[in-house]
Amino acid sequence: MTASERINRMIEEIADWRGKMLASLRKCILAADPDISEEWKWMGSPVWERDGIIAVGNAHKGKVKLTFMYGANLPDPDRLFNAGFEGNERRAIDLFEGDKVNERALKAMIRAAIAFNQAKKKSAKKPAAKGRTTAKTA
Repeated sequence: MTASERINRMIEEIADWRGKMLASLRKCILAADPDISEEWKWMGSPVWERDGIIAVGNAHKGKVKLTFMYGANLPDPDRLFNAGFEGNERRAIDLFEGDKVNERALKAMIRAAIAFNQAKKKSAKKPAAKGRTTAKTA
């Protein structure tokens, strides 16, 4: 079974509003960029990736949580993040019954996460300049 099929099954098995919310988030995430892939990790979590992990989605009792792996590094002008501020890197959006998804802002956040992943990947590939003295080599 593929990751997408597992996510489909998970959403179908959540019979209340949380399944609909997770489906709505998923649709918005996938619409933000055609190259996003879906993965199934950590014994049952939908994960969306492009050049690294973008976000993890989970249905909890009473809420749906969308956690951005490097959320602390992302601009949040629409104040989507409302959880996970105690960590150094991750930030989350907790959604409750009756909440509406700000699709425009969420797509912008997804694209910012992709740009962060790509910049991080690019800087990891850059070799250190030869002959340059740094604090570590001095």
